Amino acid sequence: MAAAAAAALESWQAAAPRKRRSAARRPRRREAAPPGPEAEFESDSGVVLRRIWEAEKDLFISDFWSSALETINRCLTKHLEQLKAPVGTLSDIFGNLHLDSLPEESDVAPDSIPRETLVTGTCHLKCVCYGIGNFATCIIARNQLTFLLLLLEKCQIPRSHCWVYDPLFSQLETDVLNTLGVTVLSENEEGKRSIRGEPTIFYMLHCGTALYNNLLWSNWSVDALSKMVIIGNSFKGLEERLLARILQKNYPYIAKDHSL
Repeated sequence: MAAAAAAALESWQAAAPRKRRSAARRPRRREAAPPGPEAEFESDSGVVLRRIWEAEKDLFISDFWSSALETINRCLTKHLEQLKAPVGTLSDIFGNLHLDSLPEESDVAPDSIPRETLVTGTCHLKCVCYGIGNFATCIIARNQLTFLLLLLEKCQIPRSHCWVYDPLFSQLETDVLNTLGVTVLSENEEGKRSIRGEPTIFYMLHCGTALYNNLLWSNWSVDALSKMVIIGNSFKGLEERLLARILQKNYPYIAKDHSL
């Protein structure tokens, strides 16, 4: 039995290791050339633009957009009525939300959904947007940009009449915004933009309190304040969250707004 087992073991031989091919004989894999910067931009920007388009379609059919549209339309109608009335005191002006209107042909995106426009007047609106965020990577920021694009279309504001700025914008995001047709500001205005008599919507969601204060300071006149609207944080909410002495010391124009 032992001999048979030994004979059986002798009959098995370990297989010799396979010889590796030499580097010269080994077939070389073809490596694709790395994409150039133009190809990378085309790919990345295409993805971001597609996501913006998808977000726009979702927002357009949402209850939130329908509700917001009613509010905007009501403000437009109210402001048109105010333009026909005699100019009152500064306190009268501050007591209302002032949203002027326009119309002018809007820059319509090639794939845009046909929609109705809001109540309009004879003035031409402009729009300034601060602090929208990194919309290429953040869903919330992308939704805010989408809302802005729908707002421009509804108010018949050409995209070329919309200026945007955020110090966080990447080069990709700047390129995408240029593709969308809006104007990207090259310098941080810190909110110190005078409307210079031109009816203007300021779209500045969740911006710092100083930015709102600077904007009011830059437009502190009856004429200017009656031709601008701020879509952003509630001034009443800011007043409730801040101590009165802090509000009056650091943000005096927001404090003045609520003292009227």
